Amino acid sequence: MLALFLAAAEGWAGPPKIELKQDEAAGRLAVIVDGREAFVYQYAPTLDLPHYWPLNSPGGKNMLVEKTEPYPHHRSFWIADTVRLAGGREVSVYNGFYSGVKTGEKDFGPPFRDHVRHVKFTRLDAKDDRAEIGAELVWEMDKSVPVLKEARRLRVDALGAGEYFLDLNFALTAAFGDVDFVSDEGHYAWPFLRLETRWSGDSEGTLISDLGAVGEEATNLKPALWLNYSNTVEGETAGIAVFQWPDGQDHRWLTRKYGCFGPRRPDDRSGEPFTLKKGESISQRVGVLVHRGDVNDGRVAERYRMYIKSQRLR
Repeated sequence: MLALFLAAAEGWAGPPKIELKQDEAAGRLAVIVDGREAFVYQYAPTLDLPHYWPLNSPGGKNMLVEKTEPYPHHRSFWIADTVRLAGGREVSVYNGFYSGVKTGEKDFGPPFRDHVRHVKFTRLDAKDDRAEIGAELVWEMDKSVPVLKEARRLRVDALGAGEYFLDLNFALTAAFGDVDFVSDEGHYAWPFLRLETRWSGDSEGTLISDLGAVGEEATNLKPALWLNYSNTVEGETAGIAVFQWPDGQDHRWLTRKYGCFGPRRPDDRSGEPFTLKKGESISQRVGVLVHRGDVNDGRVAERYRMYIKSQRLR
């Protein structure tokens, strides 16, 4: 295995480096790690949900699926929920895809009645091995009625040999009135990631938690600090680990053998209705590690410990 790692790393010379490449007309912000596209933030105004896709392995293979059957509302790496502004109807940006114009038997297109809209970038910086991306978004109903404000901060670190780490913070603020959150425990993205089938458990990929639980049955709706999915695709072994920032409460995780996974909110705000009063906010912080090898080769446990100590990963 060491020989494979050394051989794989030969293509990366010198210190790791990050660049940002923006295409405003297309609504794309690409993050380039070591000269190769790592992932893209998709934010075109015609979308139901801004999201991150593709998200590539250290070897350059896409690991996430942007749209698929039988759940075409899944959007690669995304944040969404079902809410209700005081005095209004339920607004499911989680299922916003189905609020679009019907273009086929099971397909919909813009405009989407319920959606999340990227408003502007608040920060775009890249220097050496770190990038900082800030964004302002708004959750909207009936095409243009604001329901929630969202502030998103993403720090990206290049770790060398094509590996990289995302530290994502997002906050939703009830800026326009009281907002009820009404989703069940499974149908909200906080966030969710959806693997391509070839990386998932359906293709013999391995899902494991920090507690050593393996597979959907052992991990679904169970508390965990982190989860890691890894597989070997076309000769490359790689994985994605998602880290829950410790906030003093247990977080269960939704996991699926077909490749969807992500943390839940604490139990009193997951599957149970709750209300954000006007001016109040709810936030989440997660880390996403894209690494070489399996959970051990990728040093996932060690890197999680570094993350929660606010140390630079390496």
